[in-house]
Amino acid sequence: MGIDQRLRDLQIQLPEIQVAGLYQPAVKTGNLIFVSGQLPKSEGRIVSQGKLGGDVTLEIGRRAARTCLVNVLAVLKSELGSLDKVKQIIRLTGYVASAPGFKDQPKVIDGASELLVELFGPLGRHSRVAVGVAELPMGASVEIDLIAEFI
Repeated sequence: MGIDQRLRDLQIQLPEIQVAGLYQPAVKTGNLIFVSGQLPKSEGRIVSQGKLGGDVTLEIGRRAARTCLVNVLAVLKSELGSLDKVKQIIRLTGYVASAPGFKDQPKVIDGASELLVELFGPLGRHSRVAVGVAELPMGASVEIDLIAEFI
């Protein structure tokens, strides 16, 4: 079963790509693709703003990470033509806007990591960084970037 079918089974529709600055949504070099940071945007708006451990709950943060990943997947598909060309997810980096004392950044980013494994199986297992930051663009609670190998 292809990735597009898995997305349909999960009732996930990839959005149109939106670039809000002077950067490329992704850059390919050799057989690697580097996807720029994606925010938890849906229908053109940020769906999760604020700080984890403050005004954003862990569950909302996990859903925000998943939304970020859906936007990453949209970039990958646009750049590669098909998500079936992904050979391996190499690295995911998750940035979590965090209130003082919040220490569960990895649990937040698990929302994205779990979806990668659900879609790509063993090829979705990846190295990862999950860091807490003071602020993210547009007040977003989470941002995710990704590196993948493609065929």
